[in-house]
Amino acid sequence: MADKDYYKILGVDRNASKEEIKSAYKRLAKKFHPDVNKDPNATEKFKEINEAASVLGDDSKRQQYDQFGADFERRYHQDFSREFSGFDFEDLDFGDLFEMFFGGSFREPRSRKHRGRDLRYDIELSLEEAAKGIKKSIELHKPESCSECNGKGGDDYESCNECNGKGIKRVTQRTPFGIFQSSVTCRKCEGRGEIIRNACPECHGKGIVNKKKTLEVSIPAGVDTGAQLRIQAEGEAVKNGVAGDLYIFIHVKKHKYFERQGDDIILEIPLTVSQVILGDTVEVPTLQGEAELKIPKGTQPDTIFRLKGKGIKHLNYSGAGDQLVKVNVKIPEKLSKKQEQLIKEFSEISEKPKSLFDKIFR
Repeated sequence: MADKDYYKILGVDRNASKEEIKSAYKRLAKKFHPDVNKDPNATEKFKEINEAASVLGDDSKRQQYDQFGADFERRYHQDFSREFSGFDFEDLDFGDLFEMFFGGSFREPRSRKHRGRDLRYDIELSLEEAAKGIKKSIELHKPESCSECNGKGGDDYESCNECNGKGIKRVTQRTPFGIFQSSVTCRKCEGRGEIIRNACPECHGKGIVNKKKTLEVSIPAGVDTGAQLRIQAEGEAVKNGVAGDLYIFIHVKKHKYFERQGDDIILEIPLTVSQVILGDTVEVPTLQGEAELKIPKGTQPDTIFRLKGKGIKHLNYSGAGDQLVKVNVKIPEKLSKKQEQLIKEFSEISEKPKSLFDKIFR
């Protein structure tokens, strides 16, 4: 066996304080506890972390380890492995180990309810729907609490003979530190202390049935792609526990004419040469309907006009974005003889630069 560095296992310096060792152990034990980490190597890693903590958390053992190094470690590792062989770490609350290594009295286990999985539902909206807000009816199939037995699984119970109706069992283990007791949830009754005698015919004792459910979801104005709405307790239901949540993921479709930029809306409008030269008043579409826009004389291509408050409503505060209207001058590809004659006349009376160089640089 290669020599182990207990300090390295916990990720602390050799001069680390006891508080730093406690903090490192708590963080690693949470990460590698077999109840939460399903990696096949998690249990061995968890044992290794506990071995390191049991030494460094004890002032006397830590002093011996620092003094004798590998010799102490090899001897202690053999004792630790032998005493903990057959120990069911999956049933063990690491908080009990924490108290054993670092002091404190043993505690009764907290009553922890099972929680169902969170569920996801994707909704696609038009830009208009996202801008104004909308109510959508959605349909989903998910595990629901059985209405026949109110999620209990049956109507006749008897005391669990595995835990004597307590819902928990005391597990006693002999360790290098003496007799150690921990409380674990009874697997037979799942912590209820009772066993169903007559199972519900609807759910067959499971307390849960798969159902189709229709929900009405209120989507606020101003949402964009990537937004999430959380509906509490509409996720997966579990027996003798609490339901998870339902998360609505928003996807906003691209619009044929409008482009969204934050809460602003961009729209390109085509104008004729005469409109930008002589000026005009035009009706432009917005998300709220038609709006009047005045085009001044001599408007240049790519000029941007701003329609205040004609964009998308802000999601988390009052007001709305603007609509930016970009001018795209439409040059005619074909001219009638009269149009061509007029353009020539216009050209003749217009001031001409001496050269292209003068036009650009002077």
